Amino acid sequence: MAFSLGSQVLSLLIVLLLLQSPGEAATCSDCFVHSRATYYPNSEEQGTDVGACGFGSFGATLNGGDVSAASDLYRSGLGCGACYQVRCTDSAYCSDKGVTAVITDQGSSDGTDFILSKRAFGRMAQTTEAAASLQALGVIDIEYRRYPNKNITIKIDEHSNNPYYLAFVIEYQQGKKDITAVQLCETTNFVCIVMDRSFGAVWTTTSAPIGPLQIRMLFSDDDDETWVVPLNTIPQDWKVGQTYDTGVQVN
Repeated sequence: MAFSLGSQVLSLLIVLLLLQSPGEAATCSDCFVHSRATYYPNSEEQGTDVGACGFGSFGATLNGGDVSAASDLYRSGLGCGACYQVRCTDSAYCSDKGVTAVITDQGSSDGTDFILSKRAFGRMAQTTEAAASLQALGVIDIEYRRYPNKNITIKIDEHSNNPYYLAFVIEYQQGKKDITAVQLCETTNFVCIVMDRSFGAVWTTTSAPIGPLQIRMLFSDDDDETWVVPLNTIPQDWKVGQTYDTGVQVN
């Protein structure tokens, strides 16, 4: 049986598309993942101050209270502080934008990836009435993606004691990679020490260099790792509860 030139070209294009599709899907950085979400039914509007990520009392108001516990996305604390755009999928109730939530705790419920604060859960809705309807449903279908929303910030932990003990949490982690190591460097001679991950998003040291401090963050995944060095520094007179903007966003 003979095939026309047009048929042969069409067949070739189909084969090429089939070959390219898996690679393109695997490298899609902006694609949404389908899942489910619920909320803390006994929570206040904002987050919790006892989460597994170590944000402490800061965790209740972090990101304006738009926070969440996570199950698989917690990943033994590596996922702490990560930002996600989360939006529900029922067009009768849900907005296109959804909400940007920060992981501050670990938890799972009924096959969900997110247990949102009541505030964050309601902010996925189009209206106040729609938010009440979503809360009545309890568990809803959602889609999510990692989302650069704000600059990565450093929050000095409430147990720190300058200059003897420095602990901080990294807020608003972004991009597809995780922060797997942190170095703390003095800005004159650039002598650096490696900080310890205490748990969750908490990084600590009992031997912080003297003077203004520069941090270096290692972003890693299964294929690659990159050191990110913000230009902004932590001042020498750092104080408990202070937040320092790194000036960095990671796509």
